[in-house]
Amino acid sequence: MARPRSGVVGAAAVATAAVLLVSGCEGLGEGGSSAGSGPAAPDGRAVTPLRNPDGTKAGLAPVTTGQDKAAARELIEELNTKGRGPRTGYERDRFGYAWMDTAEGVPLARNGCDTRNDLLQLHGRNVRFRSGSDCVVVSMDLYDPYTGKDIAWKKARATEVQIDHVVPLSYAWQMGAARWDKDKREQLANDALNLLPVSGRTNSAKGDSGPASWLPPNKAIRCSYAVRFAQVALKYDLAVTAADRTMMLEQCRA
Repeated sequence: MARPRSGVVGAAAVATAAVLLVSGCEGLGEGGSSAGSGPAAPDGRAVTPLRNPDGTKAGLAPVTTGQDKAAARELIEELNTKGRGPRTGYERDRFGYAWMDTAEGVPLARNGCDTRNDLLQLHGRNVRFRSGSDCVVVSMDLYDPYTGKDIAWKKARATEVQIDHVVPLSYAWQMGAARWDKDKREQLANDALNLLPVSGRTNSAKGDSGPASWLPPNKAIRCSYAVRFAQVALKYDLAVTAADRTMMLEQCRA
C-alpha cells in the first residue's frame, strides 16, 4: 500500500517545530504514545498536532496535558491578527483544480496519486483499492476526529467522507491569499497539514468559518483543531481574526 512520497516543509513549519522542542516536546515517539500525548483514535494511530508539524502522520489526537496546552498557547500567540477582507473574486479554481498531484513543495505531491486519495490512505484503516490500482480507495474505516465517531466508508457513498481544509480556502482568500501567486495557493489547497478526512455533513456545516464561528462537535479535539489551524496559518504567513485567535487560545486553556 505504501508508495514513495515527496515534498518539503516550509520554513515557518520548521520554525514551529523548533518552538515545540524548546517547549518540552523533544524525544517523543512517532506513534503519539509517549507521556502527555493524550488519548488517540481507537486503533492508537492518531497523534497530536504538536507531534505532527507537517501533517504526514495519521489522525488528530487530543491535546490534554498542561505542558502540551502551554505549548499550544505559545504557538497560537504567534499568530498575527487582522480583519477579514471581502470574498470578492474567490473561486475554488483560484487554488488549482481539486486534489491535483502536481502542487510543488508540499508532502505527498507528485507521487502518482491525487491528494484526496493520498489523504484517505494516510488516515484510513482497512483500506481497499480499486482492482488494479494502488491509488484509488474504494472502501476504508475512518475515525473522524471532528465527531469522535467511526465511519465505514465506501466510494459508492463518496460524500459521507469529505476532505476538510482546516483553514478554509475562502477564509485564506479573505485573509491575504487573494494576493498570492498561483503556486502558493495550490500548495495551501493540497498540503497535508491543512487537510483532514472527516464526516461530510460536519464539513459542510463548517463552510468557510474560522474558529470563532465553528469548532468541531467533539469537544475533546478542539485544542488540537486550534493548533492545526495555527500551524497552517503560520506556515503560510496568514493572519487570523482577533476573535478567531481569542477562541483558539480559549480552547487550549489548562
